[in-house]
Amino acid sequence: MSAVRRLLALAWLGLRLELALYRSLARWVARRPDVPSGAVPIGYARLVGPMLWLWIFGSAVEVVVVEVVLRHVDQPWAAALRLPLLVLGVWGVLWMLGMLASYRVRPHVLTDAELLIRSGALTWVVVPMSAVETTRAVEHELPGVIRSLHIEGPLVLVGVSSRTNLELVLSGPTMLSSSRGPVSADRVGLWVDEPREVAVQLRSRAGAVGGRRP
Repeated sequence: MSAVRRLLALAWLGLRLELALYRSLARWVARRPDVPSGAVPIGYARLVGPMLWLWIFGSAVEVVVVEVVLRHVDQPWAAALRLPLLVLGVWGVLWMLGMLASYRVRPHVLTDAELLIRSGALTWVVVPMSAVETTRAVEHELPGVIRSLHIEGPLVLVGVSSRTNLELVLSGPTMLSSSRGPVSADRVGLWVDEPREVAVQLRSRAGAVGGRRP
């Protein structure tokens, strides 16, 4: 029974990811990033952009080549394979475009009260700015190649391409909301395009919030 539940959970996660990627692609085409009014977006897509564009270009070329080759093969099996391979190839290209779009239209979001840390379509962690003591440029590597959220004791990592380059040091163990549910942390790692500039920005915002504490 537990195996069935795991399969159903994986299927549900796959469906959610698929729909989230298409929503991101629609936002990218419409130039409507998922950033609330008045919030400050913090980009993190620069690391994965070139790699994803390379995969997208290679996959698009492959779709065209396979279609041209099968058109010129005068065999029944070639005619039977043409449409399924074309649909599969186009789906793959759209899927990767949606992945790239999710990094572009879902940046980290900074408000006066909190920092919403994101990675792609479904991964997120919310850090209250009142809990941020300092920020520092520290690199971490997440285990595995596809994991974007890793919890290791009091350290929470929200990675891009399994890497982080900025660390938030909290004032103590803090309960954070995340895409995986509540997590306790005293340090949070994330990836940003400009770690030094973002560190200064976050320290300034955390200091302003701290100055308003009673």
